[in-house]
Amino acid sequence: MASRDAQGSGREETVDEQADRKWNDLLQELRVMQTGTQLIAGFLLTLPFQSKFDELDTYQRTLYLVIVLVALLTTALVVTPIAVHRRISGRHVKQRLVRVAELFVAGVLTGIGLLLVGISMFVFDVVLGRAAGIVVGVPLLVVVLLLLVGVPERMLRHSS
Repeated sequence: MASRDAQGSGREETVDEQADRKWNDLLQELRVMQTGTQLIAGFLLTLPFQSKFDELDTYQRTLYLVIVLVALLTTALVVTPIAVHRRISGRHVKQRLVRVAELFVAGVLTGIGLLLVGISMFVFDVVLGRAAGIVVGVPLLVVVLLLLVGVPERMLRHSS
């Protein structure tokens, strides 16, 4: 017999059905994040081959390399749940897979937020100067935090 899910959503589904639904939801989210992250990483990897790259100062080169590392780590994080699923498929541990994948998604969202801020700081620094990079990066960090953390928290508080 079906039972209500643990979150009290009113869905009539078994624990396995709930895990399947949550896994499918996570897969859709991961697909969207994977494409964007891979495009950003690919674009970043082409920059050292541009003639202006030699003109970057130490701060700009360091910021660039940090952004590249964040992009590559975020790409690794976004594909890890899929790799784990491939390895443990059929072993009846989907509930655990969903819990672990949710942690990876949080890491991916953090990485994407850092990429947005880092890339904006880098571009504005190169084009307009250090002050412009900071003036754009700091408020953008606040906006990203509000959107990725504040909005979901506010929705949770107002849903109960």
